[in-house]
Amino acid sequence: MQTTSLPGSKVSACILCEMLSLTQLPGTVAVITSDGRMIVGTLKGFDQTINLILDESHERVFSSSQGVEQVVLGLYIVRGDNVAVIGEIDEETDSALDLGNIRAEPLNSVAH
Repeated sequence: MQTTSLPGSKVSACILCEMLSLTQLPGTVAVITSDGRMIVGTLKGFDQTINLILDESHERVFSSSQGVEQVVLGLYIVRGDNVAVIGEIDEETDSALDLGNIRAEPLNSVAH
């Protein structure tokens, strides 16, 4: 199987398949982008450069003074070169979170 690494990254599409158990598509994932955004949605597909297609997605905007704001995005495409971190979400644990009471500083952009 041929794999393609992201520029400046050791992650490949093959490793992504194994990490996300993609035989079970779709699944809920959290994506942290290189500019520090956190996007949560249902993974519908991806390609060899880790371009992601997310459905029913929303961005979680963190603030140190108020709770987490969720901005609805709907069907959303994330370019692979903007993906810093991706991981599966345990939907049971995620639904139990009280996002209105979570305070956190927004993430900084990735420094290269």
